[in-house]
Amino acid sequence: MTIAVDFWFDPLCPWAWVTSRWMLEVEKVRDAHTTFHVMSLAVLNQGRDLPEDYRQMMDQEDWIGVRASIAVEQKYGSEALRSFYTALGTRFHLGEEPKTPETVRAALEEVGLDPAIADEAQTDTYDEALLASHREGMDPVGMDVGTPVIRVNGMSLFGPVISPAPKGEAAGDLFDGFVKVSAYSGFFELKRTRTVGPILD
Repeated sequence: MTIAVDFWFDPLCPWAWVTSRWMLEVEKVRDAHTTFHVMSLAVLNQGRDLPEDYRQMMDQEDWIGVRASIAVEQKYGSEALRSFYTALGTRFHLGEEPKTPETVRAALEEVGLDPAIADEAQTDTYDEALLASHREGMDPVGMDVGTPVIRVNGMSLFGPVISPAPKGEAAGDLFDGFVKVSAYSGFFELKRTRTVGPILD
């Protein structure tokens, strides 16, 4: 039976990007399917005392990506969001393109979606839907974590935070372990200090 995986991401986050590439690799070696959903680091960090550079990034760079992503999901569905996230994330993280309407428009055109979404993403048109998606992903894990969030078998967990994303059977092995720990309702946390940054591919 196919394992249904729900995955919440903010397209700005390189760690979520790495984990998302892992899940796509998992699908090659395990009977699993990932449905992508949108959360927002800007929403998560509203009202928090943040370093000035991080606050500026939230205010100036985060909204365009998450608003465009939720617009795609609302207009075209989750499979289109999956494709759009790959196109946008490739530009943001591998191409190091600016987090601008022009980059969003190019990603939309790449996957055959309405480029006018890049204009709508500069407004609050889809913010109600964005907040609903954000809460669906974040409420089960609490506000002390960020993205990625994965739900499998009804249990939501933050992470895994990995670098780089494993390939082939190694990806499947990690997924098997994730499924096993998420099956125990009393499991809350495993963690160690990160010693590398996000290795992107």
